[in-house]
Amino acid sequence: MDDSKQLWSIWQRLLGFFGGIFTRPGWVRFAQWVSGMVLCDEQHTITQEVTSLGLIPQWRNLEHFAEYGAFDERAVEGDLMRLVEQEHPCRFGRYHPTAVDDTKEMRSSLKVWGVCTFKHVSSRNPKHPKLVMAHNWVLMGDLAPGTGQEPWTYLPTAARLYMRKSQLPAGESFRTKNELAVEMLRQVDGVSEAPVLAIFDGGYARSKVVRPCLGVDEAASQGRRIEILSRPRRDARLYKPLPPPPPPSAALPPQPRRSGRRAKAKAAKGRRKGKAKSRRPGRPRKWGPRLPAPQQHTKWRVPWQAGQAWAYGRMRKFRCRAIDCRWAVSGPDTAVRVFAFVVEGYRDPWFIVTSALDLSAAQVLEAYTARFRQEDAIRDQKQRLGMEEVRAWTKAPVLRTFLMQIVSMTLLRLTQWEWGERRGEGWCPAPPWNRHKMRISLLDMRRLFWKSRALFSHFLQAMDEVETTQAAVA
Repeated sequence: MDDSKQLWSIWQRLLGFFGGIFTRPGWVRFAQWVSGMVLCDEQHTITQEVTSLGLIPQWRNLEHFAEYGAFDERAVEGDLMRLVEQEHPCRFGRYHPTAVDDTKEMRSSLKVWGVCTFKHVSSRNPKHPKLVMAHNWVLMGDLAPGTGQEPWTYLPTAARLYMRKSQLPAGESFRTKNELAVEMLRQVDGVSEAPVLAIFDGGYARSKVVRPCLGVDEAASQGRRIEILSRPRRDARLYKPLPPPPPPSAALPPQPRRSGRRAKAKAAKGRRKGKAKSRRPGRPRKWGPRLPAPQQHTKWRVPWQAGQAWAYGRMRKFRCRAIDCRWAVSGPDTAVRVFAFVVEGYRDPWFIVTSALDLSAAQVLEAYTARFRQEDAIRDQKQRLGMEEVRAWTKAPVLRTFLMQIVSMTLLRLTQWEWGERRGEGWCPAPPWNRHKMRISLLDMRRLFWKSRALFSHFLQAMDEVETTQAAVA
């Protein structure tokens, strides 16, 4: 019972951070919804969630809160970012590492708000439809570095729903995935005390994302410079920087005009042929000489370097070579560093580009491979928190349900760290079938909460009764 009370005190304190956004009754519904996401072990619908909490009479109230409640999604995201910054600030060197990616959430009907059609070509089963309906979410979250023996941890903090322009619902404005990604990165930059390091896959390594982050596009960039770390194309265009212009004092003195017989004869010949006496100067160059593309890294005139870094679950040895250059995506005035890695256990080379020039090769490799923790979190959100089981049809429940899943996942991770500090490092021993387990999964945290399901239900029901009593007295 004491363990359950301690777990509830941690959970209630984290939920209390969002109290300033809602009214008191609204915060109670918010706490019940987030807790139901964690305690529900079947289909993640509002009906199943209130059943798992023992609050079946409150089913209609929670449905009304999801549809019509005073709910500011951007304020919830902002408070979630501030909570992570306060409880567990993510730092890698002097940077705040942040990952951006997108995923699809399958839906069964075109009547669901915000869905778009996509070609489903990955399945070879002829019975599977080739055209499916889905929500396309652009996700962003913090990456918490490991201890050197443990992998990184992903904390989702924001999401945006992308809709194709031809299938946009009435009253909605179209924005590309790149614009949504930059908007979320600027949002976390306004909260973080450290400069943000944006880590994303090659799908977002485009000028519409890279240049606003680096401050090259002044119209779209606001705030500090956001450093980028991504995967360039194999045939990316790389250039040497332009040499600095010579100082005025080093310019050649004007040559005196020749007045000899040969000069006069040449001038007369030019006039007879109608040649112009002067030539207009051409457009100034922006790019220096072309460098070999990453797929031709063997032609780079730089030596190989050896090292080791934490990549994909263990320490791996690598060899790499790097060049400082200009990248066609980032612009001619922004210095970047392009790496070609040969990693232990992988046959093909890896190509990584970054504008954070103070990061070492091992740090660049570790940070880029840590981006895969976001892929694992998306899988957990689908399998553990019911992303694929949502029964929301209208706009508000669609947006709010996905946000509740993000909040519940991040609060579970924050609870994990605080609970580990109170209980010690061995509070979650490795199971007999996997003695080498090093990472506490989201399922382990949900099992910890399931053991205290009765106490959580009691406290949440007591909170609701207090609100009902106060409303009756008023």
